[in-house]
Amino acid sequence: MPDKLKKFRIDRPGKVRLARFDPDARVFDAGDKAANKARVADLSAELATVQDRFYALKKDKLLLVLQGMDTSGKDGTIRSVFQAVDPLGVRAVSYRAPTEPEKDRDFLWRHHRDVPGKGEIVIFNRSHYESVLIEYVRGWIDAAERRRRFAHIVAFEQLLVETGTTVIKCFLHISEDEQRRRLQERIDDPDKHWKFNPQDLEERKLWDKYQGAYEALLSRTGTLHAPWYVVPSDSKTHRNLMVTEILLATLRALAPSYPPGQAQIAGLKVV
Repeated sequence: MPDKLKKFRIDRPGKVRLARFDPDARVFDAGDKAANKARVADLSAELATVQDRFYALKKDKLLLVLQGMDTSGKDGTIRSVFQAVDPLGVRAVSYRAPTEPEKDRDFLWRHHRDVPGKGEIVIFNRSHYESVLIEYVRGWIDAAERRRRFAHIVAFEQLLVETGTTVIKCFLHISEDEQRRRLQERIDDPDKHWKFNPQDLEERKLWDKYQGAYEALLSRTGTLHAPWYVVPSDSKTHRNLMVTEILLATLRALAPSYPPGQAQIAGLKVV
């Protein structure tokens, strides 16, 4: 993993303050917006090759978790990072409010149902962490229940890792000013009206509570087996570049080559 990522990696329990992470930091910056886009495109092409090897090996599993405030760019990150990747072996799951059958079960049930199989990459667009964010901020669970859920989440991720899943968790970190700008853009641009939900304005009023909730979950659920990366996301192009670098470094290690061919097929001729 690149050394540049060390200060953005949270891999053990301990107090986390988001104020120490600059949401506009650009440690992988290639020079300007155009250069960053070109770099992402190049890396995505390499990602396509490495993902093909990963799929062919059918040995490991990979879960990419994307969390962040409204407008932090979870959808855009997926589109950019995986722009050149064959959909074979990659699956994105977007979580909304639980359905009635999901409410009838434990809070992790629907997420365990969606984890990757061998050779598969699964992207959680929002995730099991919603259960300790919106549900706590809105007062639907108390502090004691949140502590229990933190413990359940750590154990859940430990189970995944011990059964062959690599877990990468990215918190897309934006500033309050940048969120305001992006929400206003959705209001002002008719082509983006479909993205706007008036509820986003209500959630924005709870900004400080959400920041505190994120600090708590980062403090409690960053582990060696399933670390968090705080990804500065005020710059969309740099956000995409950083997530691509994280993912590619992981996959290079997991799939350095294709599986060996069968010896008995050497020299065969197709007629």
